Amino acid sequence: MLFDKVKAFAVQLDGATAGAEPVFSGGQVVAGRVLLEMAGAARVGTLKLRARGRAHVHWTESRSAGSSTAYTQSYSERVEVVSHRATLLTPDTGETTTLPAGCHEFPFSFQLPLTLVTSFEGKHGSVRYCIKATLHRPWVPARRTRKVFTVIEPVDINTPALLAPQAGAREKVARSWYYNRGLVSLSAKIDRKGYTPGEVIPVFAEIDNGCKRPVLPRAAVVQTQTFMARGAQKQKRSVVASVAGEPVAPGRRALWQGRALRIPPVGPSILHCRVLHVGYSLKVCVDIPGTSKLLLELPLVIGTVPLHPFGSRSSSVGSHASFLLDWGLAALPERPEAPPEYSEVVTEEEVAATLQSPFPLLPDPRLSLEGPYFTCIQEFRFQPPPLYSEEDPNPPPEAMRPRCMTC
Repeated sequence: MLFDKVKAFAVQLDGATAGAEPVFSGGQVVAGRVLLEMAGAARVGTLKLRARGRAHVHWTESRSAGSSTAYTQSYSERVEVVSHRATLLTPDTGETTTLPAGCHEFPFSFQLPLTLVTSFEGKHGSVRYCIKATLHRPWVPARRTRKVFTVIEPVDINTPALLAPQAGAREKVARSWYYNRGLVSLSAKIDRKGYTPGEVIPVFAEIDNGCKRPVLPRAAVVQTQTFMARGAQKQKRSVVASVAGEPVAPGRRALWQGRALRIPPVGPSILHCRVLHVGYSLKVCVDIPGTSKLLLELPLVIGTVPLHPFGSRSSSVGSHASFLLDWGLAALPERPEAPPEYSEVVTEEEVAATLQSPFPLLPDPRLSLEGPYFTCIQEFRFQPPPLYSEEDPNPPPEAMRPRCMTC
């Protein structure tokens, strides 16, 4: 039988190395080969190729319609994002062709759409991309093989929206047996909204404990998977990273000056899919004994393109100055002072001495600017420019003057 003569049947992608498969994004070309190894000559029909990518969600919910009636409601939705078909082998005459023994390669290539969804595997849904090859043969069941490939859509965090600082404040009255035990307040801020896996989030927070019991502040990065089908939603949350602070005693205030929270290797955010979303947030909470937690949530976007060095420097400098101002670690005047007048800085005697001397004024040798916080700046004072005049004080000679072309 022909089934026994097929020794190997597989799909191989170009660019694959030992233990590593290529990763694609929207607009790229997927190329590869279908490998077919025959133990002997045999007749075959057609060899067809199909590439598809789909986002699929599915879950069930149990509902009750009375004391003795219960039913299960099913929710399902799918979206096709890639669909490509091709025929790699077609008989020239008749319905079959004969392939000799040995290895045969059938190349293929196709271009992905410009906009795709990142590959994802969740509890109630997934985004999968695969290439399936089918070998049709006479009088024998078709032989099939498939190859799964990964798509990661780039998410660039170097945008104004993702470089903007995120901040918030919450407060809660601690209650115990219907008695007020004091007010607990929380304010937190991060320098930007977008991060990439492996980066450290510096968390700035202020916890004011006005109750009579110690409270415990904590921070965590939470992933939220949202699945949508038939107008309903299903969510799943999980903590991917967390950090805990020291307990805050009653009547005391604690300040986090950039508490480090590292992002582990997680998938990027998925924000533009019709059936599922993957989002992240930074949750800063305060555990209050005897009452519910005080929770503050700041949005995050996990990207794939890291922060540029120039953007990192400007963002860090600006955010650092903003942090200092917001947390009361520095103060600036409400209105900047006007610069001094020229006459207040330079006297008439210094101007006269400058005009008479061909060299600039030297600083007083008795003044010392040595130290790690000062930089010696050499001042230069030049003579003022002459007054403007419409007549040229040095006219060119008669021979060099331009003549009228009509004369």
